[in-house]
Amino acid sequence: MKTRCSTVVLLMGIAVANIVAAEPTFLRRSVADIAEQSTDLSTATAHYKPIFGVGDPNAQNVKGVLRFGELTVAPGGSSKIVSDKEAEGVFFILAGSGTLRYGQEKAPLKQNDFVYLPVGIEYRISNQAQEPLRLLVMAFQIPEGVEVPATPKLMMASADDVRLQVLPSHGPTTQFKLLLGTTQSTRDKLAAAQQINSLFLMDFAPGGTNIPHRHAKEEEIYYILRGHGDMVAGTDAAKKEMRYPAKEGDAFYFKRNTLIGFYSGGQEGEDHAQILAVRWPVPSSKSETDKK
Repeated sequence: MKTRCSTVVLLMGIAVANIVAAEPTFLRRSVADIAEQSTDLSTATAHYKPIFGVGDPNAQNVKGVLRFGELTVAPGGSSKIVSDKEAEGVFFILAGSGTLRYGQEKAPLKQNDFVYLPVGIEYRISNQAQEPLRLLVMAFQIPEGVEVPATPKLMMASADDVRLQVLPSHGPTTQFKLLLGTTQSTRDKLAAAQQINSLFLMDFAPGGTNIPHRHAKEEEIYYILRGHGDMVAGTDAAKKEMRYPAKEGDAFYFKRNTLIGFYSGGQEGEDHAQILAVRWPVPSSKSETDKK
């Protein structure tokens, strides 16, 4: 009996050691499983599902993200007017059409449009169509002490108008649409942001791969627009990549230095899997700054 108890204790110790040694460096969500939450955007006709950030129970574990969620505006409906005083953001239209109020301007929205939202701009989404309007709403906090220039003119574009290209570091089976980057960007469709390093779309050939990699100073979110496959998220105690099944509507938040990648499960004749990704730098903590 004593030997059996010792064996159980030993096995439990090994299990705990493996959990501690693994990288607890990502969060995983499925929009289908997320309950609607009332936020500053919500109305009787505008319904918000918090994926990360505001409204999410684990919001404190996500650095730099004010909000990342899915907003659905019913036909004839609209969201509240919102202004993020200390964050910049992006809309990406998943389905449907509608109208954006941007300050005093108005602009039509349709599927695959994306819009940059500077700090302090007042905005609202409305839907005059017969079908629901669905969009991803993102906002990222501007670090304290960072000066933000005056509100720019409305900057928006369609992902349909951005060319696909191969990036050598990610292999030939994945093509990229570089949608939005910082004001210094020379490669993105919109060079607009202060804090958002990159918003981009990945398109995977059947069986295509986003080669596993790490970002030492940035955090990232992947959102599955369509298709399915295996998401690489961190490593286990043996430093082997960990894979998780991923499908349309799933989202993964990766802390900096996490191993990230994707293996498409698509077959010949199927629509290509697509992922929308956004990446931003994480400010150093005070303790890290003091060490420099």
